[in-house]
Amino acid sequence: MNSTSAAEAPPVIRIPGLIKRNIALFALSQSFTGAGMQFAYGLGGLTVIYLTNSAALAGLAVALLGLSRFLVAYPIGRVTDKLGRKPGILLGLVLALMGSIIVGLASVVHGIATFTVGMLMFGMGMNAAQQLRVAATDMVPPRIRAQALGYVALGSLAGLFASPLIVEQSERIAPQLGQNPLSLPWFFLPFLIVPGMLLVKLVKPDPKVIGMNLSQYYPENVLPPKRTGPAAPPFTVPQLLRVPSIRLAILSNCAAQGNMSIVMVLTSLVLHHHGSSLGAIAMSQTLHTTGMFAFTIPLGKLADRIGRNKVMIPGVAVTLVGAALVAFTGDFFPVTLGAFLVGLGWAAANVASTALIADYVDTAQRGRAIGVSDSFAGGVSVVASVITGPLIDAFSLSTAGLIAVLLAVPPLVMLPLTRRAMTPPRAAE
Repeated sequence: MNSTSAAEAPPVIRIPGLIKRNIALFALSQSFTGAGMQFAYGLGGLTVIYLTNSAALAGLAVALLGLSRFLVAYPIGRVTDKLGRKPGILLGLVLALMGSIIVGLASVVHGIATFTVGMLMFGMGMNAAQQLRVAATDMVPPRIRAQALGYVALGSLAGLFASPLIVEQSERIAPQLGQNPLSLPWFFLPFLIVPGMLLVKLVKPDPKVIGMNLSQYYPENVLPPKRTGPAAPPFTVPQLLRVPSIRLAILSNCAAQGNMSIVMVLTSLVLHHHGSSLGAIAMSQTLHTTGMFAFTIPLGKLADRIGRNKVMIPGVAVTLVGAALVAFTGDFFPVTLGAFLVGLGWAAANVASTALIADYVDTAQRGRAIGVSDSFAGGVSVVASVITGPLIDAFSLSTAGLIAVLLAVPPLVMLPLTRRAMTPPRAAE
């Protein structure tokens, strides 16, 4: 019996040192650049209120990040499919660097238009740099693809710890420099983005080249055979959406992203409404972000072991539970638990849906395919974050939370309806 089990066990995949080095470089790059997104989420709403004196516009920063994702995800996918992953990632980081300076200037000149341009540019750059997720899927066989995504995403956790330190120091020295505490962190951000760019430059060869020649890097492992017969048809969005599994992956990504966009705006407002201190609110946001990134490796391993849908769909369900806790409780601990669960569910849905799409699409088309998913998610995020403020003004905090809950429902309904139509992925090269 033991010998049979051993024969049936899949062989261990030995990852070449070159691939491990590249994944580590991408994860380290994320650790440097990830702090910027914490500034956008943590300081963006406060900056908007400072510039406009309107709480109804508190979701503007998150909306601009979603809009930037919608605008850039597919075009940058075309760039990386044609030129390689590194040029697209580096282009994004250059754009993010320029945007961070403009956002910093917005509070100095007290201009909401300047803030809007800067945040949109920063968001486009950071979302373009997320092609490193595509790069991670290129460099490993399908059986460990989600795990590789988890290692890269974990790098963002270091930015979580760097961000509060930079904000705290900026708040301390801003009066001495005659600067606004809301603007100064953005002027420090280029000193993190530049090292992140240098780390990406060290990745060799380009991950797309590795993906196109995967068997050369894993000669001892049994890899899926390359496609036979006619070449893959030219990439089109309708063709991509004909695959039921990909439709479900995109819908799950959209649901998790839309749910989280509302909860990220809502959490601080709910806690403030119920009398929590700024320190408590900051702690709640930190635990939310911990949920987003701290568990990506075990979630990736689980998705590789038991299947993408078995991690992706429960992840969406967890965001639903988390949003309900944020919307309908009010006390610090249940609200913070809800925010944490939303981050954890988002991580599961994001890692598993990205790996699932990568499983179905060849390397030469993978940047655009994942870009399509990100574009749809960005569009949902824009709508979700824009309506949050007006919903709160017109109705209540709980009403906005209810919308977050409802956004998580469609993938849960779609799964049983499409299960029979799902087919395993053809081997992608």
